[in-house]
Amino acid sequence: MVSLRILTRVSLFLPLAKGFLSPHVHEQPTLQRETTTTTSLHCQLLGMNSKSPQDFTCSFKRLARRGGDTDVHSHGWGLAFYEGRGLRCFHDPDAAASSPIAKFVSEYPIHTHNMIAHVRYATEGSVCVENVHPFQRELWGITFCFAHNGDVELFKGTKGKKVWLGGGIPGERSYNPIGDTDSEALFCAILNSLKARFNSLPSLPVLHDYVNTICKEIVSLDDSTILNFLLGCGQHVQFAYSWPGQRPGSKVWNGLHYTVKEVDSDHQTEHLEDRDFSLDIINESVSSDHVAMITTKPLTDDEEWIEMKRGELIMFDRGLPHAAPVDCFQAELAGHGLLSDCLPGPWLFDDIQRYAASGI
Repeated sequence: MVSLRILTRVSLFLPLAKGFLSPHVHEQPTLQRETTTTTSLHCQLLGMNSKSPQDFTCSFKRLARRGGDTDVHSHGWGLAFYEGRGLRCFHDPDAAASSPIAKFVSEYPIHTHNMIAHVRYATEGSVCVENVHPFQRELWGITFCFAHNGDVELFKGTKGKKVWLGGGIPGERSYNPIGDTDSEALFCAILNSLKARFNSLPSLPVLHDYVNTICKEIVSLDDSTILNFLLGCGQHVQFAYSWPGQRPGSKVWNGLHYTVKEVDSDHQTEHLEDRDFSLDIINESVSSDHVAMITTKPLTDDEEWIEMKRGELIMFDRGLPHAAPVDCFQAELAGHGLLSDCLPGPWLFDDIQRYAASGI
């Protein structure tokens, strides 16, 4: 929550910052999918972010079918969604397509601003509940959650538990993996780096900047790295990172896509990409709202899905993408920044001055 003092100081500066606080236009080519693609490597991700609480169960049903029915990702599934400052999670090492727990969740109307789901195709670590994504940890009095699709050799095995990110910033290794996946070791390393870097809550532009720096560090260390993830940072925002996307000579997709819906009605019909029929959706979205869906492989074949750029980090808030750090001030001014009683909040005025000077 942004304090009155901060908002007052920011309001005095806004006329000076008008030029750079306007949202960057994020233009991407319309998705061109290859018909030869039969599966997505390792795992599949699904994220939802919206302006007002939404029922995500229809989209989760589509993802669950890929967990052993229409695709091969049958080594477990997980789902995490925020309820206020709390995080409700479901994890199951069984195939989502046949899981009684997945069936229960998909038939129970749940509304949230922010959700992350995952179906697993195990390449590192055994098939067990501790290796099921999304993973969650508390940092700064905030519950962070993380789901990953890819392969990061740097974080495999015993050596992966000792990796330190963020250059020479000193700190303690407070977060350690419970399971034996490179994904969880990566998540813990990111949190350890964040905790070492900041002694007060970073603003969302600063957080975007630093997470992007960490991602560049990871992919620069090994050309074979595949790093696609969703990172939930509380009830309002989540980050999505895509690397490397389509690789020459590969029929397997290794990136992320997203679509943003501006819903004008509470009734619509969509055609599922995995099944040859239309699905009638009643009351899944609220009128005059934005809903963003982020996926490994598009869920529908009659909507425009945008392919994320190679190495792109996007923050989603209120169902809209923010690709540049400066765009993230919009979420801060809306009161959607990091919220905690454990650390002092950011001085937005100082951050605005810095980003205005740098032009980032």
